[in-house]
Amino acid sequence: MLIQIIAVGRKMPTWVEAACEDYLKRMPREIDIQITAIALAQRKAKDSIDSYQRQEAAQIVKKIVPGSFSIALDEQGKQWASNDWAQQLEHWMQHYPRVNLIIGGPDGLDDECRQNCQQTISLGRMTMPHALVRVVLVEQLYRAWSLLKGHPYHRE
Repeated sequence: MLIQIIAVGRKMPTWVEAACEDYLKRMPREIDIQITAIALAQRKAKDSIDSYQRQEAAQIVKKIVPGSFSIALDEQGKQWASNDWAQQLEHWMQHYPRVNLIIGGPDGLDDECRQNCQQTISLGRMTMPHALVRVVLVEQLYRAWSLLKGHPYHRE
C-alpha cells in the first residue's frame, strides 16, 4: 500500500528530513510512505486567510489520486492513541491501496478540502510547528506497524 503524506511547506530544516528519513527506512516494503510537499501560498498583505487556504487546497487536490482514502489533520479532529493508529493502519492495509494524510499550512486546511476527506484526525490539543507534525506523523506510522507486528519498538 501507499501512504502519501501531503504537506504544505517545502523547505524543511535538516533535522526534519533526517528524522523522517530514519523512520521511513524502517518501514517494511509493503508499506510505501511518500512525503509530497506543496508550496505554501505566497502571503500578501491584501490577501485573506481564506485565499491562502484555497490556493493551498487547489494544490493538495491535484496530488490526490481519485478513489484513494484521504484523512485531514486538523486540531478539531479525533485523537488516536498509538493502539488506535495500529488498528487504523491494519484497516487501511486491508481496504485501501492508497491513503492520503493531509497536513495544511500555517492557516490550516480549507473547509472544502477538509470536508472532502473521509476522516479528520488530530495529533493532540497542543500546537506544533508543521515541520514537527511531519516527524510525529511518520513516527506514529512506524509505531503502528511495530504494534501490529509485535516489534519491541513500542513498549507499554
